[in-house]
Amino acid sequence: MAGSNLLTLLDDITTLLDDIATMSKVATKKTAGVLGDDLALNAQQVTGVTADRELPVVWAVAKGSFLNKAILVPAALLISVWLPWLITPLLMIGGLFLCFEGAEKVFAKFLPHHEEVIEDGENLDLAEYEKQKVKGAIRTDFILSAEIIVITLGTVAGATLINQALVLSVIAIIMTIGVYGLVAGIVKLDDAGLYLLNQSKPSASKFKELLGKALLAAAPRLMQFLAFAGTVAMFLVGGGILVHAIELLHHAQVDVTHYAQSVAGSTGEILTPLLFDGLLGIGAGLVIVIAHVAYTKLFKANK
Repeated sequence: MAGSNLLTLLDDITTLLDDIATMSKVATKKTAGVLGDDLALNAQQVTGVTADRELPVVWAVAKGSFLNKAILVPAALLISVWLPWLITPLLMIGGLFLCFEGAEKVFAKFLPHHEEVIEDGENLDLAEYEKQKVKGAIRTDFILSAEIIVITLGTVAGATLINQALVLSVIAIIMTIGVYGLVAGIVKLDDAGLYLLNQSKPSASKFKELLGKALLAAAPRLMQFLAFAGTVAMFLVGGGILVHAIELLHHAQVDVTHYAQSVAGSTGEILTPLLFDGLLGIGAGLVIVIAHVAYTKLFKANK
């Protein structure tokens, strides 16, 4: 009898694990796009940090990301049970914040703020700069992590609460390790290139020399691309959240996509939603930045 009960328990555990594995695979596919955005944004956030502090900064942000997930997973489960209507407004706030951050980065590049201009001879507080980088990266990670968690929650909405909790936990851990493992590898590409270049001299290895030079040449270009891609990702993700949250915008996107498909075929069908999300994100971000600047100036004038 005891043996039969044990076999039944093991069978139940195996079935549960199979269900979790299947749901996790589906959720991973649906969140893959957000994972790419998360990678680009977080690689961008550590640019400008000194070489010896790159990995400590990545590790600090990774710890913050784990903390974000530790807050978001139980919060998402509680909201799904008690306040399911709150998920969409929270996502919209996060989307608008991403649009704002993207537009602010564009403004800062072409119209730098007065406090960002450093006088000759002025010492830059590197510790404070690093602290702000980490804070910004963790803040951005929170928004993208929230989207990943909500998408995953939607995928497992019909499952039991225990299955939802397990799948959310699996996705949270996999995504965090995957993103920050890749970010750590990307930011140390130049160090790997320098190491190979130094190793090629005593051994006279032409392959190591060429590979080292290639990595050294590729590292800054990759970081520049990721910085650009990170800003674009803010608009795409933020605009995409707004499109899916607001029914009118969603219908407008579908209509525009259908028209583009009739004109340009599959190319129009693929590119149009991205352009729609991106342009909406840029527009929303510009409106918020202009409102923020106007409010700041008005507040300072009154003060």
